Amino acid sequence: MRERKKQATREALREAALRLALEHGPDNVRVEDIAEAAGVSPRTYNNYFSSREQAIVAAVTAEREARVASAVAAQPTQIRLADAVIEAIVSHYADPSDERRDALLLITTHPALRAVFLSATDTIAEPLTAAIGARLGALDELTACVLAASVAAAIRVALEQWLQPSARMPATVGFVVVSGSLPDLLRAALAPLVPALDAAEKATPQQSRCQEEVSHRD
Repeated sequence: MRERKKQATREALREAALRLALEHGPDNVRVEDIAEAAGVSPRTYNNYFSSREQAIVAAVTAEREARVASAVAAQPTQIRLADAVIEAIVSHYADPSDERRDALLLITTHPALRAVFLSATDTIAEPLTAAIGARLGALDELTACVLAASVAAAIRVALEQWLQPSARMPATVGFVVVSGSLPDLLRAALAPLVPALDAAEKATPQQSRCQEEVSHRD
């Protein structure tokens, strides 16, 4: 019950932050305004978010990292680990049916929000470490941590390439130029990690046994 209450409070804060930012502009929203709209105190707000930008961005990025990790974990071992990771990331970071297009536009055209949005890619490392570690089985945890951190870095590089500040406008204005296809950029950024993911998977006893069984059946 306590955890559900915390989750409900977090959701109320991030939804209030986004709604107020869309209505009034992010620069005109105070932490006190968000807390009041969510029915909590500013002190409670600070237990969940360190800034208004973090709360606004969380309304778009919340749970995405867990969904990516779950998608990787849900794939059968017959699916190559590299393919499972890449497809999960492309699906959840570049979904054209995203219902939060207005929010994403707000975030990507506001410098402070854009910076928080890009730094939020780091939060995928922890849940992805668990998902990769589960696939690698007996392999040491350090390998899973390094692979997950590398994936997070690749995602950020792709997003930075996709969201280029416009050279025709002052940096303070915040306009960006979407450069290329985000799915293509994500795949290109993740491609250098494929050999490492493959090597880690081949070193996994559980995976080797699975491959031997498949070969034997063939």
